[in-house]
Amino acid sequence: MTEPHSGRPPVVDLATWQAARDELLVREKAHTKEGDAIAAARRRLPMVEFDGTVEVVGPDGPVPFLDLFQGRNELVVYKHMWYDGAPPQGQCEGCTTTAWHVRDAVYLNARGVSLAFVTTGPWEEVAAFVEFMGYTQPWYSVRDLDEPVGGAMGYLTSYLRDGDLTFLTYSTTGRGTERANSSAGLLDITPYGRGERWEDKPEGWPEGDDPCWFWRTDADGNATWDETSRPVPQWTRPGATPVETLDRQGSWH
Repeated sequence: MTEPHSGRPPVVDLATWQAARDELLVREKAHTKEGDAIAAARRRLPMVEFDGTVEVVGPDGPVPFLDLFQGRNELVVYKHMWYDGAPPQGQCEGCTTTAWHVRDAVYLNARGVSLAFVTTGPWEEVAAFVEFMGYTQPWYSVRDLDEPVGGAMGYLTSYLRDGDLTFLTYSTTGRGTERANSSAGLLDITPYGRGERWEDKPEGWPEGDDPCWFWRTDADGNATWDETSRPVPQWTRPGATPVETLDRQGSWH
């Protein structure tokens, strides 16, 4: 084994690497099995019945929440935070990250699960944002609606339908929503990880920046949270020009 260069793993032969990899694999397998056990417990959670006829607003106007199931028995919803009156660059960067990673539900649909996004924004604003981002998944406004249809945003939530009866089965927020973000998992297998300050890194590794520092960039691709930035995927959208303000007139909700 050679001494590592600053900010790089040590260089070894393949057999030595394989031995270290096999040792880590034992921990990874234990982690996977514990995840399976947690998923089994999740499937055994009780559920809460609610009124599925409550109306949400989508491209066809008000429709009952039941419509979000699209005739299937299971439904996953991401609740997207919203800044009233803000243009696309001013909308929630974390929620944009999640929504961008779940643009196709074909495998969920094949398993009998529908996917939808809801947010508290007024529908006219939401529709414009969805069009700008090029999203194809169903979006709805749940403005002024209570839990479990509306309520707090930033959650990944699961529902079950039995005929015309609807039930809340599971909900998570914070890092619990990372299961919808494939980039986070891929970054976790790289030597430098997510490049965030909180991560446990060897001596000499790049220090890292604030959590989620790469969610927004300016027109030159520099990660920044200032008024010249957009959520990263917006720069691929037609008409995404440099900006000077996020135009957030209040807090998200």
